[in-house]
Parts: sequence; C-alpha cells; structure tokens
Amino acid sequence: MARTVAHVIVDALKDLGVRHVFGVVGDALNPLTDAIRTTDDLTWVGCRHEEAAAFAAGAQSQLSGTLGVCMGTVGPGSVHLLNGLYDAAKSRTPVLAICGQVPLAEIGSDYFQEVDNDLLFRDVAVYRATVTSPEQMPRMLESAVRAAVTRGGVAVLTVPGDLGDQELGDDRPARFTLERAVTRPDEPAIAEAAELLNAASRVTLLVGRGARDARTEVLRTAELLAAPMVLTLKAKEGFEGDNPFQVGQTGLIGNPAASHALDHGDVLLMLGTDFPYRDWYPKDCKVVQIDTREEHLGRRVPVDVGLAGDVGATLRALLPLLKEVPPEGPGRAHLDDARDRFAQWEEGQRRLADPAHERRWTGKLRAALDNRDHEIRPEALAAAVDAYAADDAVFTSDTGMATVWLSRFVAMRGTRRLIGSYNLGSMANAMPQALGAQLWAPDRQIVAFCGDGGLGMLLGDLMTLATYRLPVKLVVFDNRRLGMVKLEQEQAGLPEFGTELDNPDFAAVATALGLTGIRVTDPAELHDSVRRALETPGPVLLDVLTNPEEVAVPGKPTVAQGWGFAIAKVKEILPSRED
Repeated sequence: MARTVAHVIVDALKDLGVRHVFGVVGDALNPLTDAIRTTDDLTWVGCRHEEAAAFAAGAQSQLSGTLGVCMGTVGPGSVHLLNGLYDAAKSRTPVLAICGQVPLAEIGSDYFQEVDNDLLFRDVAVYRATVTSPEQMPRMLESAVRAAVTRGGVAVLTVPGDLGDQELGDDRPARFTLERAVTRPDEPAIAEAAELLNAASRVTLLVGRGARDARTEVLRTAELLAAPMVLTLKAKEGFEGDNPFQVGQTGLIGNPAASHALDHGDVLLMLGTDFPYRDWYPKDCKVVQIDTREEHLGRRVPVDVGLAGDVGATLRALLPLLKEVPPEGPGRAHLDDARDRFAQWEEGQRRLADPAHERRWTGKLRAALDNRDHEIRPEALAAAVDAYAADDAVFTSDTGMATVWLSRFVAMRGTRRLIGSYNLGSMANAMPQALGAQLWAPDRQIVAFCGDGGLGMLLGDLMTLATYRLPVKLVVFDNRRLGMVKLEQEQAGLPEFGTELDNPDFAAVATALGLTGIRVTDPAELHDSVRRALETPGPVLLDVLTNPEEVAVPGKPTVAQGWGFAIAKVKEILPSRED
C-alpha cells in the first residue's frame, strides 16, 4: 500500500534524526499530526503559541547543528511562526517549517483563513513552495531540507489540508545529500594576508561564532601573533573558557579592555564574524577578514585582505607562514596590556556583583534619598547563577538587559552552551528556546535569563513546560521595566516613557500554572534562593525583584551619553516635584 503525503514527510523526518516537531494542532495539519502520532521516535510537542514553537525548533537546530522542525496550521497559525523563523534565518540555522493551507480547489479564492504562504515567507526563507500534487513528493521535501541544511536557513513547505492524506502513485524513500563544502582561499591570497600580519607590531583578533569549529587554530594564531582576542557575544561559547588571550566583548555590552585592544592595534584580524556595529571598529588600521560568505567581506569595515573560506581550513593554510612573536620582549606588550586591563575590569565587576556593594558605596545617604534597600542588584543575580549553575548548563537569554548581565557575569566554562536572539534581537525568546533546549538535552541543566517584558509576551508557554514536565530553570530579572529601552531613552537625553511594566507576582503565576515559583525581594536571600531554584526538580521560575535604575556602562562611554543621561534624570525628577 502506498504511503500518504503526510507519512512520506514524517518518515523522512524520522530518518533524518529529527526527534521533536513543535507546533499547535489545526485542521490543515491533521494528516501530519496523526502520522506523527503513529510514528515511533518522533514526538509532537504541542505549544501554546506558534512563535514559541518556531523559537524552540530554532534552538534545537542551533544546539545540535541539525534540522529543527516546526508546524503551523492554515492562515494565522503559519503567520504566528514568522518571528521565530526570522530568528532562525538571522542565526543561519536550518529549520523546516511545514505550514497548512486551504484546500487545493480554494487556493486563490480568498477562502476563510487563506494566506499566501509563498509570499508571506519570501523574505525569511531560502526555500518556499506549496505542494499541489502527491507526485511532487518526496522530491519537493528533499529540495526543502537540502536548501535549509546546506544554506543554513529556513525552508517553508506548504501542504494544503486535503493533500496530506492523499497517496503517492510512485512511492519511494526520500534521499538527502546534505554535506556542506569546506573551502579556503588560494595561495596568493593566503600569502598576502601572512605578509600583512607578519609586518604588524600589534595585531588584535575579533572572533565570532563562525570560528567555533576552529578553536585550536584560532588559539594558535593568537599565540603566534601575541594578539589579544576580542569575542563577539556568540563567540563566548567555545572561546571564553581556558583562553589566555581573550579580553571579553566589545560594543554596548562590552568592556574597556576590549575597546582598547581594538583601538590600539595596527592590524585587525576578523575570524568568522559579521559584528554589525560600525562605531566600535577601529578607524586607522589594516584589516584582514576570513569568512565563509564572500558577501560579508568588507561589509562592516573596509578590508585590506579578504579571504573567503572556512576559518579552520584557511588558518591551517595561513599558520605555517606566520612568524612567531618571541615569548619574551616588547612584541607582547599589546597582549599584556589588554589582559591587564581586562583583569582590572573583571575585578571591578566582581565588586558590583557583591550584594552588599551598594550599601557600602552609598551608605546612609542613598538610603535616605532612595528607598530601595530591598531591590537586588542584577549583577549579583547573574553572578549567583554563574556560581551555582552546572558546568555543562545550557543558557538562553532574552534580548535586553538580561543579555547584558549574562554576557558580563556568566562564564562559558566547561561545556556550557549559549544561545539567544543575538542577530534578530527579538523579545520573548529565552523561555521557548529553553523549552527546545531541554527536549534536546533532557539530562542537562537549562537556564533561561528572562526579562520581565519578554516573559510576559509568551507567558502562556509556561504551561508547555508544565505539561511536559521540562525541568527548565527560568531566572526572571524583574525590574518592572523594559530596561534596555529605558537606558536608550536616557542616554539620548529623554525621560523614561512607556517602559514601566505593571507585573504580577510571576512566581505566583508560575505556581498556579504547575511550576515551582520562588520570589526573591531581599538581597540576603539571593544566594540560597538561586541554589534552591537550580536544585529543585522539575520546572522552576525564580522571580527576582531587581533594581530598575542599574546602568550597564559600555566599554567606551561618551560624553554625549553621560550628558544625555544627566539631562534625562533631571527631566524625570522635576515633574514629580511639581506634582
């Protein structure tokens, strides 16, 4: 007996090693979800919102390096996938979205819930197509999966509701060829880069996630050139731990040591990064860039030598041509200076993370002016999580201040992993990404750094954690604010407006939904509460009331930012006095 279109798709997903399909059930998906129901080793994960499903599938893809899968039914169900799919697309991770559609005969008639999926997903997908005949399968599925995996992106396959249960006339197993090519530049380009690097007296590395599979080669390059290594946020995982060359991040979440290393080098070597913030690049130095995508070369900063190729393969060809800076002597001054500055900055951050820091610094004056004795420093919360989390924990973080505190106070030691919406910059990503991560690694500790604004957006999928008893630990930085927006407003000299949040007791909400809820309002209870949250079996939400006035100073603060902040504070204070 020939298989149906739905069973061809589901059998192929199982053969590819896909273990979970995330989505919300609906009529157009019924043939597909029923096929999943009757298939061993493939689990349907019913989410409360399709956006959460897409984030969860993208998280599994990023962590595993393989295909993630989500589904949305006809019309609104598919539309809801869009934001999570954009995150996967910007993260260049392979995700297959299978979308329902109105019956074949009704396509183009403005039927109830009809949406043109091929048009809707045009910008986000590397492949999109609507199945209009059983005879197109499994060829069309093979094309979709191949495009997603080999191009590192989203493929959208639309299946009309009356097509999924139709049988194939010429049934055959799906076959996939998914190997990605490893390339490197030719010899003259390699020699040109080596000549430029060997002639430099102060080389700085800017390392991104695209170099994650070349850790050995990157560290050897830094060693030969005595080069400080500035990391992008996505390169924390893989390069932060056990690395005597790294000096942390640059940009708004960065530190002075990284900014100094960039500004005082005479050659910048960019490895697998498309770091987007132009203002943070050095202005007067030579640039060598290695990236697999030719269109990235010179996109952010003009380059003198652009090498299109895999970072590992390119460095393996480049390393024999590099001259080693002597272990002793003036050639190491640039590296030693950057590392000293980084150590000083880290010591300052440790002081900030001490729960007693604010009382020591301000004493009775602050207490008299500002009644915030029981608001907890977000730095202290992040540092406590770092101290008690497992060395193989997987972290996710919401866009905004939660990411700032994670970047500064959580070290990627051991085999820790880190993902977030670091290219799209979406809110509400941390919790659904943690959902996908926990299903991917059921025996590992999954910790989500949640902003209160982000958590509120997709609060319903706390029920998904409870339904599947996923032992995710949600750490909520509850400052009753859209904190990053508040900071952006104040740096521009604007008073805070529209950022205040009327939050519930998130711990009580979590308890009502079937999770363990823990609320912390007293700094003296912070460490015990963090330890208890991480040790408690099952899903836990740790709601910590943090200081909304805490400011993250960038690595290179400007006079304009400081002046704008002062003006904003005056504007915020004066109206209250008039009232």
